Amino acid sequence: MKSKNALKKVLLRVKKYWPALILSLLLATVFVAMSLYIPILIGRAIDCMVDAGKVNFDGVWRYLAQTLACALIAGVSQWVMNEMNNRITYRVTKDIRCEAFSHIQQLPLSYLDAHPHGDIVSRTVSDVDTFADGLLMGFTQLFTGVMTIAGTLVIMLTISWKIALVVICITPVSLLVANFIAGRTYSMFKLQNEIKGKQTAMIDETVGQMKVVQAFGHEDESLEAFRQVNDQLEKASLRAIFFSSITNPATRFVNSLVYAGVGLVGALVAISGGLTVGALTSFLNYANQYTKPFNEISGVITELQNALACAGRVFELIEAPARTPDPAQPQKPEAVLGNIQIKDMSFSYVPEKPLIQNLELEVKAGQRIAIVGPTGCGKTTFINLLMRFYDPVSGEILLDGVNTQHMKRYDLRRSIGMVLQDTWLQAGTIRENIAMGKPGATDEDIIAAAKKSHAHSFIKRLPQGYDTYISESGGNLSQGQKQLLCIARVMLGAPPMLFLDEATSSIDTRTEQRIQKAFDTMMKGRTSFIVAHRLSTIQGADKILVMKDGNIIEQGTHKQLLANHGFYEQLYNSQFAH
Repeated sequence: MKSKNALKKVLLRVKKYWPALILSLLLATVFVAMSLYIPILIGRAIDCMVDAGKVNFDGVWRYLAQTLACALIAGVSQWVMNEMNNRITYRVTKDIRCEAFSHIQQLPLSYLDAHPHGDIVSRTVSDVDTFADGLLMGFTQLFTGVMTIAGTLVIMLTISWKIALVVICITPVSLLVANFIAGRTYSMFKLQNEIKGKQTAMIDETVGQMKVVQAFGHEDESLEAFRQVNDQLEKASLRAIFFSSITNPATRFVNSLVYAGVGLVGALVAISGGLTVGALTSFLNYANQYTKPFNEISGVITELQNALACAGRVFELIEAPARTPDPAQPQKPEAVLGNIQIKDMSFSYVPEKPLIQNLELEVKAGQRIAIVGPTGCGKTTFINLLMRFYDPVSGEILLDGVNTQHMKRYDLRRSIGMVLQDTWLQAGTIRENIAMGKPGATDEDIIAAAKKSHAHSFIKRLPQGYDTYISESGGNLSQGQKQLLCIARVMLGAPPMLFLDEATSSIDTRTEQRIQKAFDTMMKGRTSFIVAHRLSTIQGADKILVMKDGNIIEQGTHKQLLANHGFYEQLYNSQFAH
């Protein structure tokens, strides 16, 4: 059932290229027609030289010339047909890959957090490649195979319906065998590709965190975990291939019975004078041509089962529920000043485990708000909700009087500059990475932002300076240098609001003090939220929110909170008590 659903979805995407598909079918018809006409010509040529001393050379040469012409037309038709099939296949797979990657951009973070990134990559790359191979084989062999079967059947009936009846009675056994096996291999191939995705995720995770693996001497454990997954893949692959490989020998055995039956019955008919030697030769050729597609189709069915299993995994990704769409009639503040009001907001990642409950908060434009608390208390979650990476379960967040859920995400996020503890850089030059904060920025603007973030000095020491190319992992840059580039990106954009989530966690104390001064300058007149573990960096905040178990349990200035002798004082003393 799942394979049929996947096939329908594939055909809907193939439908887009119907002109090329029709041309491919027409060429397949020409190829099959020429291929089927050749045995007739060969049979006639044989009849021209059956009697001793009475060889009709003119007839033989005429039929050989016609055979050559038919073979040439068939060859050209097949070449153009394969070209059309290639175009259809790779355009369909290109569309599916684009559709999958585009949908990934629309998926909620909850989906991406719950699925291994390697598995998503495997579905988008490896599964689509496997699907392309199966689809190409299907186009190339399925069309011609079905037409060849139909054409040879008609011709054999016209030559001798008695012999054709032998063929018709035996060959359906091939289809029954192929269908029986194919129906059971879909789930095997699906399991095989799921384990492949799991293996890709494991490799991606291990290579990406190799420093951690080696630092903790975890190589043997990683290798053992990989061996276990690899063994699972071996068993699943062998099982799927074994059962699918039974199809071809089984159909070949049935087809051999057909050929033997045609030879035996045909010889008896020819002896009785009901068939010429040339016609019998043609019939044997047709019997071979008739049974050959069954072998090919059985192979195609096996490949298609694998392809459809992969397609099913890709469509699962494409059809995963997208994030809540932007409103049809979006609202936005006339000017983003930075007034934020949170009303009775609740949120949880898992329904049975509440995190933030009935949160109330009001922030005036231009205020500097610090968020502190123990690990796992909801600080980063709070920032994610303000950014609309997640939506509240209940309650609302207002930006200058407008509910953020009534705004376009783009309008909301372009008003916010965000620096996270985890840095992210794209593959490209240093210049391109900084310019993400303000597309179209001049070189002077980029250099000024780099100087403010104290990144300029190390950039100038790189081989090509601002034109140095780095990979998505940051190349040979240190964690601190990567974070400086992310800070420069925000300083270039200079948005109305700033969200800093441990923005200087990977930077040395001396540089941090300098950047803190740059942040102080940039935060003037801007609403700023600062998530910090080092309380020394947030003592000048207008308001400090102390979070615990998803709730704000204390709020006030540094001095007020110390005077209250509450949880904040405990946090402060734990860092500064001697």
